[in-house]
Formats: sequence, C-alpha cells, structure tokens
Amino acid sequence: MSDSNKTAKLTVGDQSWDFPILSPTAGPDVIDIRKLYGTTGMFTYDPSFTSTAACDSAITYIDGEEGVLLHRGYPIDQLAAKSHFLEVCYLLLYGALPDAAQLEDFETRVTRHTMVHEQMHRFFTGYRRDAHPMAIMVGTVGAMSAFYHDSTDISDPWQREVASIRLIAKMPTIAAMAYKYTIGQPFVYPRNDLDYASNFLRMCFAVPAEEYEVNPILARAMDRIFTLHADHEQNASTSTVRLASSSGANPFACIAAGIACLWGPAHGGANQACLEMLREIGSVDKIPEYIARAKDKNDPFRLMGFGHRVYKNFDPRAKVMKESADEVLELLGIEDNPTLQVAKELEKQALADPYFADKKLFPNVDFYSGIILEAMGFPTSMFTPIFALSRTIGWVSQWKEMIEEPGMRIGRPRQLYIGETERDYTDVEKR
Repeated sequence: MSDSNKTAKLTVGDQSWDFPILSPTAGPDVIDIRKLYGTTGMFTYDPSFTSTAACDSAITYIDGEEGVLLHRGYPIDQLAAKSHFLEVCYLLLYGALPDAAQLEDFETRVTRHTMVHEQMHRFFTGYRRDAHPMAIMVGTVGAMSAFYHDSTDISDPWQREVASIRLIAKMPTIAAMAYKYTIGQPFVYPRNDLDYASNFLRMCFAVPAEEYEVNPILARAMDRIFTLHADHEQNASTSTVRLASSSGANPFACIAAGIACLWGPAHGGANQACLEMLREIGSVDKIPEYIARAKDKNDPFRLMGFGHRVYKNFDPRAKVMKESADEVLELLGIEDNPTLQVAKELEKQALADPYFADKKLFPNVDFYSGIILEAMGFPTSMFTPIFALSRTIGWVSQWKEMIEEPGMRIGRPRQLYIGETERDYTDVEKR
C-alpha cells in the first residue's frame, strides 16, 4: 500500500474536506476515511461492507471482473495444477513458496500434530447422533482452547506459530471424527505415513475390520478441493475471524467463530444447495423448464452454482474443479451418473443462453465440488465441514497477519440509527 499523493474532496453544504487516496499493488484505489468521523462528525453508510476495505492484506487478491485469484501473487490454477495443499498452506502462512527443506520440515510438523487430545474423544458423546457435523465442529474447535493452554497467548510469536500448526493439522481429524460419530462408526486415528488428503480420506472411510487403501486419484481430487478453498480474501467467515481476533480472543475461539459463519447456506453451504438443485431437476429433459423458471423474476427458483458475489466473469477455480470431477467419475465408473449428466447439460444450455451471458452468471467452484464429494461417498452434511477444514489455513493466515500488525485495534463498525429518540420511562400501571 502506498500514498498516491492524490486526495478525494468531500463537500457537505459550504464545508469541504480532503481525504488521502491510497494505492494498492493491485486493485482499485481506496479513500482513507479513518479520520472522517473526527474531522466531519459523520460516518459512511455501507451495509455488508461491499465498498469498504476493512484492512490491508498481502495474502490473497481477487479481480472479479477478470476472473483472477492470486495467493501471494501466484494464480490459483497454477497452484492447483503444480502444487499441493500443504505447500499452499506454507505459502499463505509465511508469504513465499518453501524450498525442499522448508517444505519437509513444515509437512513433518503438521503431520506430528494431527492427533487430538485423547480426552477430546469424550466431547463427542455429548452430542446427539443426529447432530450436524458443523455443530460438532463449532463446539469442538472452540473447546481446543481448554486443552491446549500452551498456545493461546497471542502476544507470544511462538505460541501463535504452535496454534497455527495445530489448527491446520487437527482440523481434518476433528472433521473426520464428526463424520464417524454421526454414522455410528469408531474413530480412526491419523497415520504419519500418509499425506494430508489421504489421511483425511482414510479417517473418514476406513473401518477396523479391514484394510483401507486410499486411491491416489481420489486423494489428488481431495487435495485440489482443499487447495481451491484455502483462502478467498475478506469473505464473511474470514471477516468474522478478523473481527473476533481484534478483541484479543484466543485463536481457537476465533476459528470456531469462522466455522459458525461458514455454516450459513449463503456461504459454505452453496455446494450442498447446488447438488440438491441438480437432484430436483432430476433429468436432462427438464432443464429448459428450470432455465425458464430461473429467468422468471416472479419465480423464487434460482440456479445454484452459477454466478458469484465477487466474480463477474468465470470463477477461476471452476475449471480445475470440473477437471477433477471428470477424473473422479471416470475412475469410479459413474460417468453416466444422472446428476452429472444434468450438471453438464445445464452448464451447456445456460452458457448458450444470452440471459445468463449478459448477467455474467457462469459456473462457480460449487457447481462441481458437490458432485465430486458425493461420488467419493460423502453425505451432503459433510460438504461444509470439508469446506471449513480447507479454509482453516486462510483463516489462520489472516488471523496471524492481523495479530502481527502494529497498532491493531478492536473492530467497531458504526451504524445508521433509525430507532426511537430519547423518551421517558412510564410505569407499568400507566401504560
């Protein structure tokens, strides 16, 4: 971020004030209004903060108009094709790609922290068997601060480092335990001889009665899903983590807050909603009917998996996810899966329709991710927990960046008050 030596003039009545304009390394300039209230006595009004830069960050950059997603400057398609999830974790956390020795050390540290405290197993028995895995994740991750007291002091750089590694390492274990608990199967402990994605698949699908061999194509697809969801700039859950962090809360509480926000269907639940929509359509011959409904302003039906709050062009993650879907479904011999056929034809017809092209409603990352996860054997209730464990590295990186920023202050959004003005209390007998 640099001072562009430009200013913006605000005029209200016969008074004017100048505010500095800051220039980022990429993206639009921003008007620095930090002194607006003190100078003018006024606030800005920006519901949902869609026109407000609440922080400066060097982690992720998105150009929604051009369909660009960069992590520390590296395009997401290059990372998904040439890298793997733990290397991307290192990049997000430390700011640069690791050399061979650094990567080996990082992978070892993560692998050695994948087990959770044995007493945490008892936590799960307090939940009903039909509890949603996200409910379990919110509670269990928040409870980590009760078990790992040696990594909750955010003023200690070493404790911040240990907490970061623990969260990245243990989240797949907790997600897998949540899944196993809801289906009534015993927990499967992690293994240090497996990579991150393979370990997660084994913890989800292995049983004590027989050996489980992880298919490398499925592991690679899982790793790509993790990578494609690793970070996405200042979205709702990341902003939640940052706001919680600004109060000085411990890292486990902050990440639990992010998980709770991600649970919303407008955020982390989008791929589940997309899959349910494809099932509702049911067959290729019904697609024209549903496309017509999507274009009807009076019909509440909307095409899930198309368009994005940020991207006004193709979601750069969608192409990679589609390739993974083809690989997984071919491996499993279910290329003729009815849901997949509906998805492919729906994409084809929607892209050929001027209505969707004009509105720039293109397939996003959620359009195919749900199909992949279902093909692997995951129920829809596990889609969002998998998103949460993928996004943990983004939350942790953003948390770490914020904590290390000099002069960090607690977040305090303002409001446009539209309630009653001051009035006197009336005794109950006189109301």
